[in-house]
Amino acid sequence: MPKLTKINHVTLVVDQLEAAAEFYEKEMGLEVIAAFVFDYPTAFFKINEEEQLHLTEWEDAQSFRGHICLMVDDFNPFFWRVKELGIIDIKPWGKVRQLPDGAMQLFIRDPSNNLLEISSPPGYEVDPAIFEDELYQEGLYVSGRNDFRGYKSENATLYHGKAN
Repeated sequence: MPKLTKINHVTLVVDQLEAAAEFYEKEMGLEVIAAFVFDYPTAFFKINEEEQLHLTEWEDAQSFRGHICLMVDDFNPFFWRVKELGIIDIKPWGKVRQLPDGAMQLFIRDPSNNLLEISSPPGYEVDPAIFEDELYQEGLYVSGRNDFRGYKSENATLYHGKAN
């Protein structure tokens, strides 16, 4: 059986391509790259040399909790900027947190209401003021469901392989 080796791209459905494209280019700092000549609105962005983000405009329903996670190279200024923009969303997965491996995480909404998780690498030097901010909460997110099925470990991390 062949095995999956990496993510080539993630496609997000947006309701206004131009607003979403501007957000990903200006606020997320992604580079615009050429897209195929489809007969529907689309925009492609380079995340790194091997991964892309594709935006496509449709009137599809969207998930409340479903998301992609992107790592930012400098979490501190990113946190302050998205706080200033008022786009941190604590409803689906709680407040800004530091995970047990030391990585920071927060969730934001793009202009089309797609949910993005933004993380730092483990060991990132966090601005102490973030830990004092009203949007920060210590510990893992607790849903209150008390359903512990799945593959879990006290040593879990978002980063495996080269990213460690």
